[in-house]
Amino acid sequence: MLAKVFKAYDVRATYPKPLNEKLAWQIGYGTAELLLGEARAAGHDDPMSRHIAVGRDMRKSSPALSDALMQGMQDFGADVLDLGLVDTPFVYFAINHLGCAGGVQVTASHNPAEYNGFKISRAKAKPVGQDSGLTEIQRLAALVEREKLDPRGGHREARDLSKPYREHLLRRLDPRLLDGSRTLKVVIDASNGMAGTMVPKVFDGVKGLKIERINFDNSTGEFVHEPNPLVEANLSQVRAGVVKAKADFGVCFDGDADRCMVVDEHGEPVGCDLLLAAMVGSSLKARPGASVVYDLRSSRAVPEAIRAAGGVPVESRVGHVFMKAKLAEADAPIGGELSGHFYFQDMFNTDSGARAFVAALNTLVEAGGKPLSALVKPYRRFAQSGEINFENEDKLGALKALRKAWPKAKAHELDGLSLDAGDWWCNVRMSNTEPLLRLNLESASAATTARMVETLSPILGKRVAH
Repeated sequence: MLAKVFKAYDVRATYPKPLNEKLAWQIGYGTAELLLGEARAAGHDDPMSRHIAVGRDMRKSSPALSDALMQGMQDFGADVLDLGLVDTPFVYFAINHLGCAGGVQVTASHNPAEYNGFKISRAKAKPVGQDSGLTEIQRLAALVEREKLDPRGGHREARDLSKPYREHLLRRLDPRLLDGSRTLKVVIDASNGMAGTMVPKVFDGVKGLKIERINFDNSTGEFVHEPNPLVEANLSQVRAGVVKAKADFGVCFDGDADRCMVVDEHGEPVGCDLLLAAMVGSSLKARPGASVVYDLRSSRAVPEAIRAAGGVPVESRVGHVFMKAKLAEADAPIGGELSGHFYFQDMFNTDSGARAFVAALNTLVEAGGKPLSALVKPYRRFAQSGEINFENEDKLGALKALRKAWPKAKAHELDGLSLDAGDWWCNVRMSNTEPLLRLNLESASAATTARMVETLSPILGKRVAH
């Protein structure tokens, strides 16, 4: 059963089968063994290096799974800080604020309510992925037998860090919003997820911020719509809400509030790469000449915007493990992915929906009344295909065929295959979990983009909707 719940970046599956309390206890034990072992190996012997922070989302299965997870940690001998009902970035904050050995958020992010899982971080909120500890946790979890174990009896205590979390985020907010000398009206769709808890605790009382709330009730553990803001159908409520309220912009958060999607004052979705391009000027204001990290699927407008703002564009592989590492390596204040994850140095190089919201607010305030659509318009100069999936059982063979078909195109293989043929450019990545190739293609004209997608399609396989 353990093999069925461990994925490339986290633990995730349907509840109660295959993910249940028994597996949660084993995973808790294995996680504690890994994290406390790393703390010892690093020479950390202070009391907090034996603590693990644990938060959970609002799913019906989260209380039982988090309780079993924490008990497994305690039985290994770890002390556990129960953060309660929080967004995932709250756990990253707690790890760094308190100096814990690591932390876990019990969540299935944007997946439907019947799913759940664990996002595991080590000290300083550095990610634990398949190649950086997750496989070891799986091995350790498989070895332990609860019935034969003599529990070591670690302690558990509830800890409320909502006040320092709020203070940390609001220190990054433009002072003109805090004192009310500038005002913005925003519509927020919390997707009945953890933004429904996070937004009131962090942003209530900000004088210059008027928030209209949609789907903030997360008490039932159910979703009115799928908590995935990248699916355009899930944005219908926030789009309509922005137009009706004549708001400055709208935001839709995913289930655990580490991702967000923004719509402009007309209710039109803003691509996350284009939003990053619009925000880099504000981010580089305090750090002239700094690097900005972007995922390699992004529009060419993004590195161009970074250079125009005086920054250094740094390309990254797709995925939070790679983005976080690249942000730290490049000493970058900000980074962003097409998936809606935005990363911030002042959030310990982690992704944060709340911090991305702050960055969007700051960008609009600094624009001096210029609407979001106007801020983004200069970066809409290329025609993007969006991500298109192709079923293919021979993914490597298809990439080789693609490279052979355009021998004169500039190519690099940071993540899959990227080609630049001059009048069009693309990236094709392999799925980690499915027989799928994922194409993102761009050019200066919609006609060229459409033509090249049709030209590449037979090489890449059977086009599918998912």
